[in-house]
Amino acid sequence: MASILRSILLVEKDPAAREELAMALRKNIDCVVAEAATALEVLDILAQEDICVLIAGNLHTSDEQIDLLKNVHRKFSHVITIPCVPLGNQEAIVQALKMGCFTYLNYPYHTGEAIIASARGLSHHDLINHKETRGFKVRKSDGFYGIIGNTQNMRTLFEMIERVAEDADSTVLVRGESGTGKELVARAIHAFSGRKGRNFVPVNCAAIPDELLESELFGHLKGAFTGAVSAKMGRFQFADGGTIFLDEIGDMKPSLQAKLLRVLQEKTFEPVGGLKPIPVDVRIVAATHRDLEQMVAEGRFREDLFYRLNVIPLTIPPLRERKEDIPLLIENFVRVYNRNRKYRLRGFEPGAVAALKKYSWPGNVRELENLVQRLVILHGGGSIDLSDLPEKYAPDAVNPAPTSEEEYRDGVTESGPSWSSAGIDFNALVDEFESRLIRQALNLSSGNKKEAARLLNLNRTTLLDKIKKKGLELS
Repeated sequence: MASILRSILLVEKDPAAREELAMALRKNIDCVVAEAATALEVLDILAQEDICVLIAGNLHTSDEQIDLLKNVHRKFSHVITIPCVPLGNQEAIVQALKMGCFTYLNYPYHTGEAIIASARGLSHHDLINHKETRGFKVRKSDGFYGIIGNTQNMRTLFEMIERVAEDADSTVLVRGESGTGKELVARAIHAFSGRKGRNFVPVNCAAIPDELLESELFGHLKGAFTGAVSAKMGRFQFADGGTIFLDEIGDMKPSLQAKLLRVLQEKTFEPVGGLKPIPVDVRIVAATHRDLEQMVAEGRFREDLFYRLNVIPLTIPPLRERKEDIPLLIENFVRVYNRNRKYRLRGFEPGAVAALKKYSWPGNVRELENLVQRLVILHGGGSIDLSDLPEKYAPDAVNPAPTSEEEYRDGVTESGPSWSSAGIDFNALVDEFESRLIRQALNLSSGNKKEAARLLNLNRTTLLDKIKKKGLELS
């Protein structure tokens, strides 16, 4: 299926600021960026073009920006809106979020912040519009809502996501090691559910300091504590009608666990400094890499909250348990990180892929993605073979793997040959050692004779002749 570039519309009255941000977006995101100078131009473009994300920058007045956002939400509800607000203007931020904007940017622009927010806006647009454009299929190219995998345990996970999503209210606990893609699973659940048209709000409970997490989740009133110069909407209120994803829930302190339990039981919460309960309709998807049962036994996690969260458990298998997916993942990451690069990586040679399949992947898919990104940057324009991999991923590229029968070093066994009064058969030992080296190279290259010849520093025809004479073809 052909890939259609997604589009961002940037409206900004200052031509220099507009051009600078537009160029940064085009350079770092695989998208088309349209530009406008006035609200009227925006409405004309939206009426004619398929725009995914609108960045509402600095217009002539703040009222002009607000009116534009209201018109867009009313007439083009599929468009994800990201307004720019003056740095430190909390009232403008609250107003934007209450209007239903996806997120906001501070003005003057911080380029990195704008790129991240825009990319997330495009991803959110894809999620909330995905079900109409594509049904459930595990495709080699685009995976399952961004989750790449074709092994049986991943297919089972995809089926479970579909079933879980049908009930848009049940709480889900996603479990898996760090780097397995827990947020992707949560986003897929949201995209398949009846809540897909509303906000998906991720919160990393481990990344926010304990003293700030309560305010982030539930908001606060003006004057609730020192520094609370204005009221703030919390993530739960922003997620009303949609889904909130509480990542690393096991890191939440006990006092907040109690408050979260109340939200689950009573569907209400109180902002910091507030007395009046605020009703909220939100689905909670929680995730953790910790052993919550053990934490309950140790008194570090509330048992009643655990059972409230664990209504529907989903477990993501680690990468070491689905190594057959590594070629698919590599192909996907190469395609992603090749975008907008002058010199594009052609791919990974079979020997390199075979070596990566032998690695244990403690960092899971995230570690593999980081490795591919690094290699695309360093080796763009060629292909990755065994010698290009960092040594920890392919130690055999420097020190060929020992056979299962004996450990070799510098061409002889650890203990050396077995000597006797009759001496040794030099030619037989050399022949045996040569055969073992060829078998190792063929195993490392998954039977690719060209790659095996490179590993052995032999001509390919010479290697083919030796393989034929010795009968060393892999079964």
